[in-house]
Amino acid sequence: MDILSNPPRLTIIGHVRSPLLQREDAPKQGSEGAPEAWLELDAYYAPALAGLAPGQRVVVLTWLHEGDRTVLQCHPRGDKTRPKRGVFATRSPDRPNPIGLHDVEILEIQTPARLRVAPLEAIDGTPVVDIKITDRP
Repeated sequence: MDILSNPPRLTIIGHVRSPLLQREDAPKQGSEGAPEAWLELDAYYAPALAGLAPGQRVVVLTWLHEGDRTVLQCHPRGDKTRPKRGVFATRSPDRPNPIGLHDVEILEIQTPARLRVAPLEAIDGTPVVDIKITDRP
């Protein structure tokens, strides 16, 4: 199977609603002052939230839709004084498959399928791909 001509399908389960409106507004990592944000999931996925609770930590996987998929090397943290590295050795959103990994805390859960989380460095409108538990309340 030729992965480039027949790529696997990725299902978007929701979107980020954030005060960050542009890629340039977003910190490089959540720990650098990223705000609270909402994950608005399609109501179909509401049953998948069973067992999650405020105070719990999860990893949110996003599709960094503004990432440049042609970039294979970049300056770490965008600092041109540092030598280029391969994107697999950085957290750059520019990469062959721009999947973001965001370690966040659930602050609130609303029905049918909304989660308020923090800190989240993804910009408004970023597609959500999955949520993975990292601890139990």
